[in-house]
Amino acid sequence: MTDKPHVMIAGAGIGGLTAALALLQRGFEVDVYEAAPELGEIGAGVQVSANGTRVLYHLGLGEAIERVGWPPTGKDIRIWNTGQTWPLFDLGTQSIEHYGYPYFMFHRADLHAVLVDAVLAARPGCIHLDSRVADMAQDGGDVVLRLDGGGSARGDVLIGADGIHSAVRAALFGPDRPKFTGCMAWRGIIDVARLPDGLVPPVGSLWVGPGGHVVHYHVRGGALVNFVGVRERDDWRIESYTAEGTVEECLADYAGWHDTIQILIRHIERPMKWALMDREPLARCTLGRVTLLGDACHPMLPFLAQGAVMAIEDGLIIARCLDAHDDPEVALLRYQEARLERCTKTVHGSTENMKRIHNQTLADPEVARKFADAQWDTESVKQRYDWLFTYDATSVPV
Repeated sequence: MTDKPHVMIAGAGIGGLTAALALLQRGFEVDVYEAAPELGEIGAGVQVSANGTRVLYHLGLGEAIERVGWPPTGKDIRIWNTGQTWPLFDLGTQSIEHYGYPYFMFHRADLHAVLVDAVLAARPGCIHLDSRVADMAQDGGDVVLRLDGGGSARGDVLIGADGIHSAVRAALFGPDRPKFTGCMAWRGIIDVARLPDGLVPPVGSLWVGPGGHVVHYHVRGGALVNFVGVRERDDWRIESYTAEGTVEECLADYAGWHDTIQILIRHIERPMKWALMDREPLARCTLGRVTLLGDACHPMLPFLAQGAVMAIEDGLIIARCLDAHDDPEVALLRYQEARLERCTKTVHGSTENMKRIHNQTLADPEVARKFADAQWDTESVKQRYDWLFTYDATSVPV
């Protein structure tokens, strides 16, 4: 037993499991309550830049993520119809040289499995499945977690890592007020063996165009390609990651785009679609002995590839704060202070990036070339990304 607070975590996603592992390694008793009946993640890719991999290596997961991650040699910008290409930034060894840690692309299920294995090795049985949070309350020095079906749990601290539709956030601060962005997203996984040789180079590619963009990159050792496309259209407003579309509908959204995009879409077995909703980050994420992390408090649009990384940073900072301060309420306020400005800036930066990569001036090839020269020159890219990648969640003051 330990005299440290017993921490409950709602949600066994990437952020919640990062927090759980960091806390367990610091001697805390931890229980994780997950709504799903079995562990797993949706079949999609996730990018983790050096500010995120730094945390994963700090947690002792270096060898495990190297086995399942794919290190791109770089990222590039491509014009939607011509395919003209600009380098965004070098990665591979360059990421290690510049930022100290690699940049990895993961199949989300693979990264999730690494975290699950590490958490269960540290405390077998601490992840409770089929345990959806219905409500919570603070009772003196305790937090009571109420589950669907009538069950409950009690602990000293609660971390709401239960995602964009967080029940913990609703219990703390009331319902959120998402606004439809006018965009919907497509995603799919493609078997590389079915594609023409050399169609997808060993880089992450961002195709930019008027009213839309496409991102694709390898995962699972290069065996699969992750495809994400966003188009401006207002006839689909369902914010679900499990709604299935059709190849024909996705092709229609990208009519006139480069042949590479057409080929990729034709090879998606199950194209999934969801509406993109915009939410302002909360002005606070902590109340008493309860706090939030990741999408529960600062959901962001997928235009900076930082959503999962911010949740990973959050998880470690929460653990460090609870370890550094005897009073849990003080610790959670310190976590809030440490994260609020950075996460808010990242949310707004992601929203701003949408205006850049969906710009209507990209319709004209000559104007597009000049626009890309100005927007993705070396200095502009450095200003937009260096502050993200150099952040060190293992040592920032808490």
